[in-house]
Amino acid sequence: MKIAILFFLSALFLFANASAQSIDSSKTKVYIFDVNEEIAPPVVRRMGKAFAQAKNENVDLIILHMNTYGGELSAADTMRTRVLQSEIPVVVFIDNNAASAGALISIACDSIYMREGANIGAATVVNQNAEALPDKYQSYMRAMMRSTAQATGRNPEIAEAMVDQDLYVEHVSDSGKVLTFTTSEAIANGFCEAQVETIDEAIKHYGFVDYEKYELKLSAADTIIDFLISPYVHGILIMVIVGGIYFELQSPGMGFPSIASLTAAMLYFAPLYVEGLAENWEILIFIAGIVLIILEIFVIPGFGVAGVAGIVLLISGLVLSLLANVRFDFSFIQIDTILEAFFIVLLSVFGAILLSFQTAKTLFTNPRFGFALNATQNHLEGFIAPDLKLSNQVGQEGTAYSMLRPSGKVMIDGDVYDAVCSNSFIERGNGIKVVGFRNAQLVVEKLE
Repeated sequence: MKIAILFFLSALFLFANASAQSIDSSKTKVYIFDVNEEIAPPVVRRMGKAFAQAKNENVDLIILHMNTYGGELSAADTMRTRVLQSEIPVVVFIDNNAASAGALISIACDSIYMREGANIGAATVVNQNAEALPDKYQSYMRAMMRSTAQATGRNPEIAEAMVDQDLYVEHVSDSGKVLTFTTSEAIANGFCEAQVETIDEAIKHYGFVDYEKYELKLSAADTIIDFLISPYVHGILIMVIVGGIYFELQSPGMGFPSIASLTAAMLYFAPLYVEGLAENWEILIFIAGIVLIILEIFVIPGFGVAGVAGIVLLISGLVLSLLANVRFDFSFIQIDTILEAFFIVLLSVFGAILLSFQTAKTLFTNPRFGFALNATQNHLEGFIAPDLKLSNQVGQEGTAYSMLRPSGKVMIDGDVYDAVCSNSFIERGNGIKVVGFRNAQLVVEKLE
């Protein structure tokens, strides 16, 4: 009997020990996401991927590693909404700065941890020159700060004072100064749980001791998208788009310039579409601009309304795709952002035109590149100059065999000749008269 009891107790001990080992081996999962750059669409997209990965991994905690001076208001609103709606607890470790948009996102978190010397606040909406924007921007930001603080159990008046310099909060904020907290001040006023020096300290203070850390793993596509949305790359792609169109118009037909321009357009718009910047109607505006320019050059006589409208639509499509507007609502896009996008596009377009013109001049006049004819056709080798036959056609009349804009083909007495018109263009089928010849081509003018 004693042996049976001893055996039973031994088995129970082994089972309990195995269970304890099993529990110890199942670590808590913590997902870390860095917010150490300007709050803008790229970080919004990465945050969405990070939260999706965290959900798939069934993590127990998401921690934002924060160090930012702020950024775009619309991007910050998207990020704080994602934090507030997260089913997984979200805490923030402010490594150094959580200013402006960074403060809004931090207040949305369940817990805030700050290292010594860190700051949170100064959420007034400003332009790139650090000048406060009109009150409609401040009003929207004040409302977001209030509602966010209320949702996370923090003092909404203090949160609003981080935006409004005129708001007085007793013993906290003096009227006339925008509120910014140091670490100790944030702790004293309920905007920081504790001072910690590392992410690991923040995780342990939250209550997790044995944990496994996860981080965002960017795919090759993500890296390419981040590269393509650089303003410098935008400028290069716009130059290729416009340059390709320019060269294609010099030599109609689907060739390398068309392929290069189409490829650049896809590389320009695709990442912006993925980022949520370029909308369908903005891409359609760009396409409509190209169509109008082509119609103006090949179909509609002269260069008038269609050509001007095409240029305006092309530039508008490129500019609008860089802006985080919602349909036609530009209320919360700073004027500096609009001007920056406009100048990127405008300078790139003019740069492409000048560079294309100079390149075309070099390619087609310098024999080293193989586009200019530099061979000598010696009559002793059987080459006969056509000048005599062409000179006999001067004064003859015929019809335009193809459209001349300004070069094309004409028919005279049943024979077809290469020709160039002295006017801007001649429609196919119109009567023509030969007035001269040059470079193995007839020079013709339209019969009135």
